[in-house]
Amino acid sequence: MLDIIKENLVFILDSIDIISDRIQKLKNADDLVTSADGVTILDSLAMRLQSIGETVKQIEKRDRALLQKYPDTDWQQIIRMRDLISHHYEDIDHEIVYNLCNTHLPQLRSTIKKIITDLNKK
Repeated sequence: MLDIIKENLVFILDSIDIISDRIQKLKNADDLVTSADGVTILDSLAMRLQSIGETVKQIEKRDRALLQKYPDTDWQQIIRMRDLISHHYEDIDHEIVYNLCNTHLPQLRSTIKKIITDLNKK
C-alpha cells in the first residue's frame, strides 16, 4: 500500500508541475477566458486540479492518518475543489482557478515533497 501512496504523491507532483508550466503562459486570470487557447488552458488546469483532488481522496481512503500529520494543508478543501469541478464545472470561477494555481499549489508541492521524503525514511 505504501508504494501506491508514493505513486499517488508523485502523480500529484507531476500534475502541479504541468499546471505550473501552463499557468506561466498567462499574464493574468482573464487570459483564461478571452481566447480559445485560454479556455483550453482553463479546461486543462481544471482537469489537473480535479485529478489532484481525486488522488488526495484516494490517499485519504488508504491512510487517513498520513494526511493528518500535515495539518498545514487543507486536504478537505482540495477534495471539495475536486467535487466542485466534477459536479459543478459551469460554476468554476477562472480567477479562483488562476489564484489557486499561483498561490496554493507551490505550498502543496512543498508539502507533497515533504511527505515523500518522510515516507522514504520508513
